[in-house]
Amino acid sequence: MAERGAYTKGVAKREEIVNAALAVVARVGYSRTTIREVASAVGLSQAGLLHYFGSKEQLFVEILSRRDEVDRRAFSGRNEADDPAADAAESTVRLVRHNADVPGLVQLYSRFSSEAAEPDHAAHDYFRDRYLETRTLLEDSIGRMREAGRLRSELSTEQLAVIMVALIDGLQMQWMYDPAVDMADHVAHLWSLITSPADPDGPN
Repeated sequence: MAERGAYTKGVAKREEIVNAALAVVARVGYSRTTIREVASAVGLSQAGLLHYFGSKEQLFVEILSRRDEVDRRAFSGRNEADDPAADAAESTVRLVRHNADVPGLVQLYSRFSSEAAEPDHAAHDYFRDRYLETRTLLEDSIGRMREAGRLRSELSTEQLAVIMVALIDGLQMQWMYDPAVDMADHVAHLWSLITSPADPDGPN
């Protein structure tokens, strides 16, 4: 029983650390976030904090995973039971608009996504799996839009999913250099070029 209690406390402490680190990175950015600051926020020494994650890089992977969980809950689109075409267009534009409000997390994501191309990087598996999952979910949602008559039938859902992910990642990089770039506006413009108003009768 004591062992289970210690495990539960350990899990709770990891959650507290990840949440605190997520807030710090969102506020000051990846490059200015220190283990000392995060450790202080949760009442630990730097060594005590790293005991839960092993390295600063692994902590940042956990931060990115938590960010994904939060974003999925907030920006997953409308309820599919109410709207079978609960659409990728709406949810991606809303998500990208939100990203402009958390520059620190965008910086962390962009920095790590580039570095993690190396197979031995702590975030390599995370990004590999994330890209696959994101493309799959987008392809699914785009397919529902096409079935509802909101997308030209000759367009490839797979290719559009890959292009949309590339657009969002590329816009984030440009935006970090020039905050005047309106990421959400550019994503919305692409959707406007390939979609049509919802047809209640579906495709002809």
